[in-house]
Amino acid sequence: MSKIEHVIPIIKQKTIRTLLEKGERLDGRKPMDYRDVRIEVGVIDSAEGSALVNLGNTLVIAGVKLNIATPFPDSPTSGALIVNAELIPLASPIFEYGPPKEEDIEISRVVDRGIRSSKLIDLEKLGIITGRRAWFVYVDLYALNHDGNLLDACMLAAVSALLTTKKPKVHVEGDEIRILDEKEPMPIENTTLSTTFAKIGEYVIVDPTYEEELAMDARLTICYDKDGRIVAIQKGGSGYFTPEEIIDLGRRGLEISRKLINKLPTPLSSNEV
Repeated sequence: MSKIEHVIPIIKQKTIRTLLEKGERLDGRKPMDYRDVRIEVGVIDSAEGSALVNLGNTLVIAGVKLNIATPFPDSPTSGALIVNAELIPLASPIFEYGPPKEEDIEISRVVDRGIRSSKLIDLEKLGIITGRRAWFVYVDLYALNHDGNLLDACMLAAVSALLTTKKPKVHVEGDEIRILDEKEPMPIENTTLSTTFAKIGEYVIVDPTYEEELAMDARLTICYDKDGRIVAIQKGGSGYFTPEEIIDLGRRGLEISRKLINKLPTPLSSNEV
């Protein structure tokens, strides 16, 4: 970490905490105010599904590609989901080209866990020939601008792209598979999204900006499905949340998730493909 990255939180932390004492934040929001969310789907012509998400000034794009491959031995009748997040210098000078870093890996795992635990996709319906062939779903996430809370932005982008993915139909005859020109919607069974909180000193805020992340002691991300059930939790940072805080944030996150879910696109139906 460079010297300036050490200095920024020291300079900003006092201002951030002084504002939080008054129930205010640097960008004018209240502690539990979420930034505006804008979602645009179908932004990559070469992908089976795609979405561009603006979360305040944070910008993330997701693309979905489908491939027929050999299913994993422990799930011979199912397809598979593979999520990959890439944080590149285009989004922020703190990111570097090269092998995945800790933050890339964490985002990939949290998004994967939220989608998988909510059973957003019925992977059983992606099997083609038991033990031989199945659809593999690849979700690639790219941060285009980093102004905090990449976890929630990436989750919104991944889910929006999957909800609007068009899958080619296949014709199976014996061991032969023929991919048809006709498309069909993904087998969507649920949905999921995440709500991320940051703890700065004794104060907790939702949807932290980049400057607030620099000053935070701990982070808590809670993933919900469409029925409001918690399907995954991820804690980050060296600080802690008390059990009472976690219970309270679970309730607050549910309220926020119920508003966010209305931002998601409606899953495609057969007559829309």
